[in-house]
Amino acid sequence: MRFLDRFEETLIIVLMAAATLLIFVAVTQRYALDLTADLVRASRGWGIEWLSNGSRSFYSWLRTLNLVWAQELCIYLFVWMAKFGAAYGVRIGIHVGVDVLVERLEGNAKKIMTIIAISGGIIFTFIVAWIGTDFVYHVYKGGQTSPDLEIKMWIVYLAVPLGSALMCFRFVQALYWYLTTGYIAHHDLGAVEGVDDEADTAAGGKA
Repeated sequence: MRFLDRFEETLIIVLMAAATLLIFVAVTQRYALDLTADLVRASRGWGIEWLSNGSRSFYSWLRTLNLVWAQELCIYLFVWMAKFGAAYGVRIGIHVGVDVLVERLEGNAKKIMTIIAISGGIIFTFIVAWIGTDFVYHVYKGGQTSPDLEIKMWIVYLAVPLGSALMCFRFVQALYWYLTTGYIAHHDLGAVEGVDDEADTAAGGKA
């Protein structure tokens, strides 16, 4: 599982970094266009010809950077990141869950409720993966393309069955771990850098 774990983490990091960089470049270009246009008008009013010509040339160069597709690509990147991030969340146990009832139970009752809860995740994600696969197939047959990037939409929608299938596998993995070892992945605040220090500081202040 180590290879799959690394692949999952690397994919999420790459998608997040790419989306962040793309948003930064697109926003910077848009604001640079506005500022350069203001500079062109101002330099004309000031009668500074060299500044007017330079800013006009820079504005023309910025206009050649056609980034109208950036928003669409960012949406697709975040969709893929969210689907695989959900599977990653199952693996490390960061999904929100209402466990008030389970925590009050003991013995076999607690074990049965936990198995039911994890099995529900398996069934749900399997259904989503199955329906998503059928949907992707029909989109593939229809030949739909995206409006700006003009890429095949079935490639974009492929995130749904793949991400859901991986999420289903993670639930199966979680159930196997629980049945064999009693272990359930859960998010430990103590693993977050700085949380322990802040808690200790607060406790010391109250003391």
